[in-house]
Amino acid sequence: MSAADDMAGFVRVVEQGGFAAAAQGTGMTPSALSKLVTRLEARLGVRLLTRTTRRLALTPEGEAYLARARDILALIEAAETEVTAGRTRPRGHLRVNTGSAFARHRLLPLLPDFLERYPEVTLDLSITDRRVDLVAEQADVVLRTGALDDSALVARRIADGRRVICASPAYLARRGAPRAPRDLLDHECLVLHGYARLAAWPFREGEGVALLNVRGRLTCDSADALRQMALDGLGIIRVTRFLVEDAIADGRLLPLLEDAHASEPVPIWALMAPGRQHVPRIRAFVDFLAERIPA
Repeated sequence: MSAADDMAGFVRVVEQGGFAAAAQGTGMTPSALSKLVTRLEARLGVRLLTRTTRRLALTPEGEAYLARARDILALIEAAETEVTAGRTRPRGHLRVNTGSAFARHRLLPLLPDFLERYPEVTLDLSITDRRVDLVAEQADVVLRTGALDDSALVARRIADGRRVICASPAYLARRGAPRAPRDLLDHECLVLHGYARLAAWPFREGEGVALLNVRGRLTCDSADALRQMALDGLGIIRVTRFLVEDAIADGRLLPLLEDAHASEPVPIWALMAPGRQHVPRIRAFVDFLAERIPA
């Protein structure tokens, strides 16, 4: 077997979490895959995996080798795809990371159609609202909304949203509805912590836009949790509209200050490591989202 075959076998073992699972559908036995990894470790002169009776764990050397191996295999796959001029169907394992709000209200409803369209693609979905390092997390695609930090990653804009300010009828009945932006200073405004810019709400003022720094007793690291807090009558939120469009449609949340609110476009991004945007399964996934996610 070639070095690339050894790399592919090692990556499959790690991604599937064991030799038995990795052997399924490959024509290889778990024993053969175990010997492949042992041979690879002998050639490299380092231990890549720590084996126990219950699980496999990567050593630090294994983590470094895994990252490089994935990059090399992706480049090989991309090169072969270019040569075959699109005759190769997307296949293989796809790792996607996204936030909880986008996952629940946009991505999850689309996954059945994606998996039906690409039956040879398997998907590992990681959902977290903390900032992640795409390389460290070994993700193929990270989906994020809003402004991006400077980065060497490839960013593709797949849709745009708009932000809306809203609160529940119960909260407004108890505290009254703000009639002007500065009235918000006397209200409980719920914001994401760790994102200072999201606590500065923009409003039209004359010919320009002025920022109002809102405040409240509750902050959270999850946009989806803020939505639930607003539904429970705990305060006023400003979030991307897709997060609350169902609650607004049925009256559980009411839009506020629509004439004054400067609702800037909120880009939705697919972030990828350089070169990996050409891998067929990654390109198919991002193209699918750009096609199916409404503006």
